[in-house]
Amino acid sequence: MEYLMTDATVPTPAFPILCHVTPWYFRRMGMMTLMVAVFGIYFLYDGKYGYPKANVIADKKTWFEEVVLKSFDEAKSAGKVDIWVENARQQGWPTGRDGEPPRWVSYAAEHSWPEKPHRYTQKEIDEQFWWGGGTLFAAVILGVMILVNKNKVLRGEPDHFVTPEGKRVNYADSFRIDKRLWDNKGLAYVWHRPGGDSAQPAKAVIDDLKYEGAVRVLDVLMANFKGELLEKVQPPETPVDDAETEAGKEA
Repeated sequence: MEYLMTDATVPTPAFPILCHVTPWYFRRMGMMTLMVAVFGIYFLYDGKYGYPKANVIADKKTWFEEVVLKSFDEAKSAGKVDIWVENARQQGWPTGRDGEPPRWVSYAAEHSWPEKPHRYTQKEIDEQFWWGGGTLFAAVILGVMILVNKNKVLRGEPDHFVTPEGKRVNYADSFRIDKRLWDNKGLAYVWHRPGGDSAQPAKAVIDDLKYEGAVRVLDVLMANFKGELLEKVQPPETPVDDAETEAGKEA
């Protein structure tokens, strides 16, 4: 759709229009950084303490089955359960009750251990350090992005705007504006030819969610824009058939 508009329809704003990064952006990025950092610490904790501790418990269950229960069965076969119980008590082993073999479930419950401990391989333990290091590195990158964006500004002037990256976009060089994501995400894409019609087309972004008041820059651009405008088309309302309406009333 070809679009033509004069600046008489829009009140003249005070220039320059300075759009700083919104607090919302910093809150969102801060929460993401914190969340990723917590995951990284969690991975490292599991690699250093969690998984090795789980393996210790798995070793305890193996010892329980291969040493405690096996020696109990041998003593029972030899009719020396009482002697076994006395020796087990002296060594701090579980002894069971009334001549019955000790139960791992009870022994594990006394120590707050899982009934079925999982054994982790060395590869799985090493992976926790890789994941932990990777996620902490990602958290550092997010933190750097916060610092980099701290002083970024979208600036609007009477005949051009300057992107946060420092690129100048002349309104007269703009030939297409895509506003289809504006209502939902506050994004408008501006195609322009820096230096005239023979230049290679480039794309700039106006982000109203990230830069507070960016809509004012877009308004000034639209007031001086002659070109193709892409907007989200709302689907037409489906007309209600008269017969269906009457049937609904009768029901």
